[in-house]
Amino acid sequence: MDTGFDLRRHGGVEVFLRDCPTRAVLELIASKWTMLVLVVLEDDRPVRFAELRRRLDGVTPKVLTRTLRALEREGLLTRTVYPTVPPRVEYRLTDLGRELGELVQGITDWSRTRLTALRAAREEFDERTAPGAPDATP
Repeated sequence: MDTGFDLRRHGGVEVFLRDCPTRAVLELIASKWTMLVLVVLEDDRPVRFAELRRRLDGVTPKVLTRTLRALEREGLLTRTVYPTVPPRVEYRLTDLGRELGELVQGITDWSRTRLTALRAAREEFDERTAPGAPDATP
């Protein structure tokens, strides 16, 4: 019995519904901290919490902890605790996490290569919509 959720079988509309299980996954993936954690862990080596905090400039311990727990809950990473004093905790992507990490790396690469065009579009928009600009709307 197939219990998988197939958007194609349902016309691809369910993702727009509030109760669609895909929404929770999309919300997790769409988080900037999730995406950045996946990129850091992509090297396929264990990474400790302190290193993640150092590499992810601006993340708070609370947000990082919440992000790591959510990724672990979805089966995207493993958390290994070593019985040392103080305890040593390491994080590593699962096969599922590496698969998602590849997709995220594609988005990261696209962002890097399109940064100039994105900045130019932003500047053009800001100039066009600035107060006093001919096309500015109130």
